Amino acid sequence: MKYLMLIYGNEQVWNSLPAADLTTLIGEVDAFNEALRASGELVDSQGLVPRPRAVRIVGDAPVVTDGPYLEAKEYVGSYFVVDVDSEQRALEIARSYPGLRFAPSAGGGLEMWPLMGGGVD
Repeated sequence: MKYLMLIYGNEQVWNSLPAADLTTLIGEVDAFNEALRASGELVDSQGLVPRPRAVRIVGDAPVVTDGPYLEAKEYVGSYFVVDVDSEQRALEIARSYPGLRFAPSAGGGLEMWPLMGGGVD
């Protein structure tokens, strides 16, 4: 069963973290990813470059805008995909993501999405 984990954050808050704290967080996330890679559960993990685009139909034509949301305080900053035996295991992985515990006051969160064709019933 494959799950997409979307990591949300608030750029202003994360940029205000002391450099040492940010370095520690990056190290913990790297170790988290390496443990999942070693277990064979990590399919992919990438940070996202700022400046997303939204494509919507307006009238009869697709229109590209900055997006996807106006005035959003949080944004998707990265993602990872896992291939696990159960939803319970996916939830266990999601709950253990270091960014959730590192700075609870920093905002952000994680969304877990089952992938079509990923074996989810």
